[in-house]
Amino acid sequence: MKIIYIIVGCVLCALSYAVFLIPHQIVPGGVTGIAMLLHFLYRSPVGIITIILNVPLFFVALKVLGVRFGLKSVIAIFVTYLLVDFLTYTLKITTPTDNIILGALYGGLLLGLGLGLVFRGGASTGGSDIVGQILTRYTNLSVGMWIMIVDFVVITLAGITTGSIELALLGYLALFLSSKVIDLVLEGMNYARAVFIISDEHEKLTDEIYEKMKRGVTILDGYSPYTKEKKPVIMCVITKKETHSFKSLIKGIDEKAFVILTDVFEVLGQGFRKRI
Repeated sequence: MKIIYIIVGCVLCALSYAVFLIPHQIVPGGVTGIAMLLHFLYRSPVGIITIILNVPLFFVALKVLGVRFGLKSVIAIFVTYLLVDFLTYTLKITTPTDNIILGALYGGLLLGLGLGLVFRGGASTGGSDIVGQILTRYTNLSVGMWIMIVDFVVITLAGITTGSIELALLGYLALFLSSKVIDLVLEGMNYARAVFIISDEHEKLTDEIYEKMKRGVTILDGYSPYTKEKKPVIMCVITKKETHSFKSLIKGIDEKAFVILTDVFEVLGQGFRKRI
C-alpha cells in the first residue's frame, strides 16, 4: 500500500508543477523553487536541476531519517522530477487555464495532496520536504508548518530576484494551500467529537445516550476544588453529524449541564471506522 501512496503522490506532484506552477511561473518554494528560478532565467531543465540540488539533502536524510526512508526518497525524487521534465519538455503538456490565480490554487492543492501521499508512504520528494521531516522530529511544529517556513524564505528570494511582487504573493498562496493539504492528508479531518458532561442528572443522561444515541459512555471521577464536591464526568465520543441531536438531548434533560465538545482526529474502537 505504501508504494502505491508514493507512486500516486509523485505523479500528482509532477502534474502540479508541469500543468499549473511552471507554466504560470509560480514558485512554491524549496529546492524545486530554486530550480524553477534557474529555468526562468537560463531555460535549464527543472527536474534534472532539482535532482542535482537534492544530492546533499539525500545524504542528510540517510543519516538522520534512516536508510529505508532515504532509499524510498531517492525513488520518489527521480520519479517526480524526471516525470516533470518528461511532461514539460517531451510531451509539452499545456495548462488548462490562463488564469494565474487558478494556477496557484490548483497547483498548491495538487502539490499538497501529492506530497501528503508521498509522506504517508514513508518517503519524501526532497528539498524542504526532507528539511520539514527532520525538523518536525525535534520540535512541536508539524511537517506542513516547517515546509511553509522554509519555502516562505525561498519564495521571498524568488520575488526579489524576479522583481515581481504578484508572483511572490501567488507563491505564498500556493505554499499555504499545499501545507494545509499536507497536514490534512497526514492527520486527517476532525470527523468525530469527544464530549465531556458535568450534570446532576448524570444517570438519566447516561441512560438516554445509550438508548437514543446508541453511544457508549465512560464515567470519570471529577472533583471541584471550589465547591469541594465530587461529581461524575460523562465522557462520550460522537460523530460530527450527531452533534446537534446530542446537544438537544442534553438540553432536554438538564439545561444547566456543563458541556465540553472537542474535535477528535482519530477514534479506534466499536462504532467508528479506522482511518486508511
